[in-house]
Amino acid sequence: MSTLSKADLRKQKHSSLPVVAASSLAGTAVEWYDFFLYGTAAALVFNKLYFPSEDPMVGTMLALGTFAAGFVARPIGAIVLGHLGDKHGRRATLVASLMLMGVATALIALIPPYASIGIVAPLLLLLLRLVQGFALGGEWGGAVLLVSEHSNDSSRRAFWASWPNVGPPLGNLMAAGVLAVLAAVMPEDDFLAWGWRIAFGLSALLVIIGLVLRLYVQETPLFKAAQAKRVATGTEQRKMPLAVLFRRNWRQILIAAGSRMGENAGFYIYSLFIITYVTQILGLERQTGLTAVMIGQGVACIAIPIMAIYADRIGRRPVLIAASVATMVWAFAFFYLLDTKQNWAIIAAAVGGLLIFAAYSSVIGAFFSELFPTDVRYSGTSVAYNLASLIAGSLSPIIALALYAAFGTGYAIGIYLAAMGLISLISVLFSKETKGIRLSDLDDDLSTENDADSARASK
Repeated sequence: MSTLSKADLRKQKHSSLPVVAASSLAGTAVEWYDFFLYGTAAALVFNKLYFPSEDPMVGTMLALGTFAAGFVARPIGAIVLGHLGDKHGRRATLVASLMLMGVATALIALIPPYASIGIVAPLLLLLLRLVQGFALGGEWGGAVLLVSEHSNDSSRRAFWASWPNVGPPLGNLMAAGVLAVLAAVMPEDDFLAWGWRIAFGLSALLVIIGLVLRLYVQETPLFKAAQAKRVATGTEQRKMPLAVLFRRNWRQILIAAGSRMGENAGFYIYSLFIITYVTQILGLERQTGLTAVMIGQGVACIAIPIMAIYADRIGRRPVLIAASVATMVWAFAFFYLLDTKQNWAIIAAAVGGLLIFAAYSSVIGAFFSELFPTDVRYSGTSVAYNLASLIAGSLSPIIALALYAAFGTGYAIGIYLAAMGLISLISVLFSKETKGIRLSDLDDDLSTENDADSARASK
């Protein structure tokens, strides 16, 4: 398999890296649009339509609880879809993931309010939210592999594999922007009655665009080469790639998941908790926090591929180490800037934090892909990515609010965020530099190990 070269890749129809990267970015942007759209609507709409309560805070908490349920479903999606991706291919699994997300989001637009069907309304909302989380669980790993495995020996793998990571900030921007426009151009009663449903209905159009791009791109050369090798050697495909993953690659899972702790905890504090802090704790207008976040997300979209260029030059570990150290420092600068209550300082806090997120995101696509061999790469990247999201991402806003309630200062939250950065730093220090390796060589090394194990067992 080590003979797979750039010339081999050029023989593959639709294997142009820009086209493959565009396909991956389109899919991740659509899926994250759907995922974040729900979170934004939970605080603006769902608390009133599906969780009526005399106490508005209770309704909001219940609505946000269904938002958090999506995180619980993500590891399940990572396990199931990762398993299918390793057995049946990256492309088909990504198409299924995108269709699941699109159908679930479009159906949310059709759910009648609580006043019409009672308790069935929030139950349907919860069910579709779980489907969203399940679909997203298998999205990132497959989207990254679609690019990485088309760039087996590319010296620019971090750059190309960084494009799917533009999807989260871009999807967040799209969701916030669509809802902001709809809320601005129609009366609040109309927006609550039917206007918000337009944003969810738009998902169907976005999914069609994403599907066209994904169907245009063929299966990755590395996966097809692995399949062909199994046929040529008469090797039976593993029935349970996931079991093999946890038995053989558990160290890589821990390193990969650990390296994301600072990035994922930071992302939801810099882009979600900041809204709560600015409005409920500092007493400022909601638009102040939203503007800061949208500027920061826009900067991150531009910064991710630019930083990835440097990751291809200097390596993955230096970028991850720098981002982890920056997380530990910015954890305190972030709240210092917010506490000034100055608009420029709040924008600077969000931009600085999301630039750190961009540094992580510029490299984790390539870094994760370079940790696992082809037979378990989809499962490995998906499980590690979503394990970190469950532990760090889903809990960070809740932990942050609890820490402020207990200590009455943002610096307590800063200590927590710095600790997440420290976990990332330690995880990266336990890893080896993977820049410059050919992904197919990981499979050759594994074949050599398996042959040696078989020889020892036969003696």
